[in-house]
Amino acid sequence: MVEWNESLIHQYGGPGPRYTSYPTAPNFHGGISHQDLATAVEEGNAARRPLSLYFHIPFCSTVCYYCGCNRIVTANKARAGEYLQHLKHEIRMRAAMVDPRRQVTQIHWGGGTPTYLSDAQMTELVYDMARHFNLREDDRGDYAIEIDPRTVDRSRLGLLRGLGFNRVSLGVQDLDTDVQTAVNRIQSWEMIRDTMRWARDFGFRSINLDLISGLPRQSEASMRRTLEKIIPLKPERISLYNYAHLPDRFKVQRQINSAELPSAEEKVRMYARAGAMLQDAGYRFIGMDHFALESDEMAVAQNNGLLHRNFQGYSLHGDADLLAMGVSAISQIGNLYVQNEKNITQWQSRIENGEIPIEKGYLLTTDDQMRRDLIMRLLCDLNLDIPAFEQRWEIRFADTFAEALQRWHLFADQGLVSLSADHLKITEQGRLVSRALVQPFDRYITQQEAVKYSRIL
Repeated sequence: MVEWNESLIHQYGGPGPRYTSYPTAPNFHGGISHQDLATAVEEGNAARRPLSLYFHIPFCSTVCYYCGCNRIVTANKARAGEYLQHLKHEIRMRAAMVDPRRQVTQIHWGGGTPTYLSDAQMTELVYDMARHFNLREDDRGDYAIEIDPRTVDRSRLGLLRGLGFNRVSLGVQDLDTDVQTAVNRIQSWEMIRDTMRWARDFGFRSINLDLISGLPRQSEASMRRTLEKIIPLKPERISLYNYAHLPDRFKVQRQINSAELPSAEEKVRMYARAGAMLQDAGYRFIGMDHFALESDEMAVAQNNGLLHRNFQGYSLHGDADLLAMGVSAISQIGNLYVQNEKNITQWQSRIENGEIPIEKGYLLTTDDQMRRDLIMRLLCDLNLDIPAFEQRWEIRFADTFAEALQRWHLFADQGLVSLSADHLKITEQGRLVSRALVQPFDRYITQQEAVKYSRIL
């Protein structure tokens, strides 16, 4: 079991990438063409790889002051209808490139607030997906939607289940009323409880709750009280994110009184308390921000070496090409990353011109592919079989990664990793700061570059 060591969090909890991709998004550039995309999709067609579909719905009815997402806050519901028409056009363009026999094993609707859409609009979008992509009909896919509990009732949960969604993620953040007031997101524990009960009544396979540590007016005591209410509800997964206060980058965060933010020391205590409570309650610390019950598919996948990472975080579908649609959405297709236009006006204009709205991306070199393989295996499996890796990439590991291994010997002295001629392993203690431990294998990141990222813990 992980020891929630506060001194370790202080030492290694500084800024660093989340490694939802490698190389990470700051390395993306504008030199990616439609031909690059077409080639990558065709390679996926030839390999008959399954598909993962992501749809970005950017709208919210009210603003949460902590938010760093690409979202549009508006009460004008007509904007969603206009957006949906453009999104359906993008779906048609994307689907036209794909072999229709490729099966969709994963779907994720994120935002923003996907449940900002009306019942009719959500139904329309699902039916449009089904017309253009090969969706599963046996309920064995992972079809997930993010939900703001303030936007659903029992009937809406029933509709979503009937439309084929079998996983749901609820934005909770914190249950303390003072914290909720400070971030402009008021929702009661009873609302969370009822939403989860309805989801279970309708047979949703898994429920994830999102929590945030480091919000204004939060403390170790308030975090404890929130978890004392959340843990008895037994969500299958819990994501505990670290709040990054970047008001120069995200203007809405200027609404937060920085004097009310917890100190660095309090944030560490808060995170350590939360991790220990969740672990004591039977949750496995998967890594980074993610916890899952030992019986959950994510924990089972990690035990069996089948866990992966992509732009939705940890995933059970690393063999799938991720096609992401909507403003700012990022696709991962084989060895190509492509991000859509982040400005909604430009995104719409490109679609109206019959173009797939790529703004930037990255095509991996062989070295990038090798390092991605290494970093993702360590983050997901906490273990790397060196002889198998050498054979796969036709290298001599000790020569290729000599500098990184020097740093790993220092990590080993602290009990965070173990290394031999045959294996690299992140220990149970090292799991706490795994993002810092893989950075030596990242050829693009330096101490100066790391400051661009939010804190690891």
